[in-house]
Amino acid sequence: MERLEHHASFGGWQSVYRHHSAVLNCPMNVGIYLPPQATNQRCPVLYWLSGLTCTEQNAITKAGLQQHAAKHGLIVVAPDTSPRGEGIVDSEDYDLGMGASFYLNATQPPWAAHYRMYDYVVQELPIWVEANFPATDARSIFGHSMGGHGALIIALRNPGRYRSVSAFAPVVAPSRLPWGQKAFRAYLGDEQLSWQSWDTCALIKSAPERLPFLVDYGDADPFLTTQLRPELLQVACGAANHPLTLRMQPGYDHSYYFIASFMGEHIDWHGAALLD
Repeated sequence: MERLEHHASFGGWQSVYRHHSAVLNCPMNVGIYLPPQATNQRCPVLYWLSGLTCTEQNAITKAGLQQHAAKHGLIVVAPDTSPRGEGIVDSEDYDLGMGASFYLNATQPPWAAHYRMYDYVVQELPIWVEANFPATDARSIFGHSMGGHGALIIALRNPGRYRSVSAFAPVVAPSRLPWGQKAFRAYLGDEQLSWQSWDTCALIKSAPERLPFLVDYGDADPFLTTQLRPELLQVACGAANHPLTLRMQPGYDHSYYFIASFMGEHIDWHGAALLD
């Protein structure tokens, strides 16, 4: 692996590394925050998944996560949002291809050759993190928008693997909404039954674990009624008796100003679970 950046931050270190992913068959950039406690002990790991068009840079430069992670002694891992590089298929559309993986395993050509972000986040990335950094095997996961979708489905599909999960403005019913339908049709094909395995509201119905959700939306989010539809998550969780704390934050939009405003509360949520 290669270290690309290294910055002192709140007594710890914010770095960016590049490593080769065998799952994605390309190099991947990953932001790693090591809190000051990591100098003397192994620390739990909190995984962050960013949204459409983002890279590993968005969260580590805009979310203000480092001060909160330092307080709790948490390593924060923020990978890029998709495979990238020469030979990786892309689209001219912002919501498909590079930066728009939707954190699933593509089954359709030409995407299936590289777009396996689900396997990368769930399997390969933690193995790499735990082998190369002072990390324990205690993990939690959260994310924003497409990454909030990724965090929720990954937690639902892997009972017992994560201590906690939360999301900012997640896409919770992608099989029913435009961003998700476009991506699913390209990556998974036209058979919509297969889409249900990657849809939070569908997965909740048979989830074997009742890991509580903390979910924040801004009521000024321009995508609220067209792409996000938080009421669908409320209905699905209510029907399945799945614990949900859903908060509608007045005046906030879809940006990192919103995320940074409530990042401390989300990391407190994960810290309580990871350090219990």
